Amino acid sequence: MHFDGTIRVGAAQINPTLADLSGNMALHLDALAEGRARGLDLLVFPELSLTGYNLQHRVMTVAMTRHDPRLLELAAASGPMQSLVGFVEAAGPGEYYNALATLHEGQVAHVHRKINLPTYGGLEEGKWFTPGESISLTPLTPDWLMSQWLCADLWNPGLVHAAMMHRPTLLCAAINSASGIVSDRFSNEHNWHLNLSFYAMTYGIPVIMANRFGPEGSQHFWGGSCIVSPTGKMLAQAEAQCTLIQAELRLEDIAQARFDLPTQRDGNNRLVQSLLP
Repeated sequence: MHFDGTIRVGAAQINPTLADLSGNMALHLDALAEGRARGLDLLVFPELSLTGYNLQHRVMTVAMTRHDPRLLELAAASGPMQSLVGFVEAAGPGEYYNALATLHEGQVAHVHRKINLPTYGGLEEGKWFTPGESISLTPLTPDWLMSQWLCADLWNPGLVHAAMMHRPTLLCAAINSASGIVSDRFSNEHNWHLNLSFYAMTYGIPVIMANRFGPEGSQHFWGGSCIVSPTGKMLAQAEAQCTLIQAELRLEDIAQARFDLPTQRDGNNRLVQSLLP
């Protein structure tokens, strides 16, 4: 086969405590140590993994810049393994982002700012955060290109399609999904896995999804962290507990999936662009 690259990837299903940065740092350091001991190339944490989710007015008190010593400490603990960590980014006076840092060898290599800030159901992120304005594509190795997303970003198919046309080889989804938070009629547990399997199968791209597990106030985060193959099949799925899952991914499998279903090759981007209002 022309492509023989292999990587080991993982998802850390943890349950951060709301606004407890020191306690959540300890959770991250433990998971990073386990990921490195397992020989992982990449470890993905949930959305807002350093802060918890329902921050409201506490957004300002937990925010940090991308040069914060705590992020650099986690980056040093990541070592040669890359890690994706959720935090609140302070970018300017009154400007705060729901953000995902890519950490590697003591450095913050990249920060993705969440674009789609939900304001439906029990979600009100648009009230507290500034929306991001760009997709993220970051090299994991010379042969592996990551596309990083935060939760509701993945419910805007146009954003995902725009990123996929750059031919990434890995889609990373850091999410904070609680049972019933959209509505009683919408199953996050079922629909998240359906959504991710669709993207994986359609674009021939493996997906790593990290959700949290456990309570935060009256909400229950259901976990379900998973790693999906480029044909949409589950390679690993977390049980209902705090845990770390892993899988091995091969470029050969991506090449075969994209040869069998050449969605990206036949995307006809110029026509798609011309049809947009």
